[in-house]
Amino acid sequence: MATRRLYYDDSYQRDFSAQVLSCEPEMHGIRTMWSAVLDCTALYPESGGQPHDLGKLGEANVVEVRDDGEDILHIVDRELPLGSVAGCVDWARRFDHMQQHTGQHLLSAMFQERYGRPTVSFHLGADVCTIDLRGPEPTPEILEGAERASNQIISEDRPITVRYGTAEQFAELGIRKEVQRVGILRALEIEGADLQPCGGTHVRDTAQIGIILVRRCTKMRQDWRVEFVCGRRAARVARHEFQLLHRAAEALGCAPEDVPASLQRTLGERDAHFKNARSLLQRLAESDAAAVLRAAPAGEKGVRVIARVFGEETQPEYLNSFATQLAKAEKTVALLGRSVCGHLIFAQHSSAGKDVNALLKQVLAEIPGKGGGTRDFARGKLADATQAGKAVAAAERLVHG
Repeated sequence: MATRRLYYDDSYQRDFSAQVLSCEPEMHGIRTMWSAVLDCTALYPESGGQPHDLGKLGEANVVEVRDDGEDILHIVDRELPLGSVAGCVDWARRFDHMQQHTGQHLLSAMFQERYGRPTVSFHLGADVCTIDLRGPEPTPEILEGAERASNQIISEDRPITVRYGTAEQFAELGIRKEVQRVGILRALEIEGADLQPCGGTHVRDTAQIGIILVRRCTKMRQDWRVEFVCGRRAARVARHEFQLLHRAAEALGCAPEDVPASLQRTLGERDAHFKNARSLLQRLAESDAAAVLRAAPAGEKGVRVIARVFGEETQPEYLNSFATQLAKAEKTVALLGRSVCGHLIFAQHSSAGKDVNALLKQVLAEIPGKGGGTRDFARGKLADATQAGKAVAAAERLVHG
């Protein structure tokens, strides 16, 4: 016996009575749940991009609703006795889904009718909704135009009705997206705007969509994913984004409308400061390298080995420049480490005659880590940053060995 779907004819039905035909245990992770089949239900199963409803069956909480052929499975958190049961729908969740799904129909119709961008998929998420459009990239003008046209129809409070018919009958009426299924189909009609087969739940008129807010568009494989929200969600999103803008304006010390210009100016100043800091680090590294080279004695065959381990006060950019400057001096080998992150830099002037890449691999075989490079310059990172001193000491020992 197929489950009768009450939501097909009345998406606004919140309470219903049904007969529990079966209730079997099933595992959900480490928890035991029960899968109940009813003779009828107002609870919508996940389908067509729309999430399932939540609600109650007697004292049991409905945590999932699944479509299983002609039956609908209600996953509940306790066993239900066979026989009659009173059910109810989580109305706040249901109405939110109705607003989003109906808004999607209207927005998709506007993208296709006005701009030739058909919708190939739809997803109703917990926070935002998306439609994937086929065709060239929608420009900002197209996104705004589809949003404006949709909201104009919303303001006209057009009726929305459910119609039944065959695919051939709907094709004659100018359906937006033809289907190949046989038999009687259910379709949603927005007066003068859209006719589309759909088994989802929807509002009764366009005014109840509230408003449609198109947020952004991104590339998704061969299509374009448009993110949008409707109704109460749109109000929440607009309020949240205004608050973000207001906080940004306070932080920048400007009016909200001046945030873009102020941010651009701040980013320019940041880039200038970064270039100055990098230049100063470079000059400091050159100066320090010169001082170290003057003080470092030459060893066997005139080779100087400079081994140093730096703490958290040393910037990675400095370490790299310091190693490069040391390696510019003939017959010099630099073995540097940074204890805060476990970074190693081994560098040499080619006249030193060593192979710092091979040296690094020898050290990493003894003290776990990853890295590599060339004969004259190699970088590594230890699994345990506190072993940086030990690694540099091991490298120095191997060089002298």
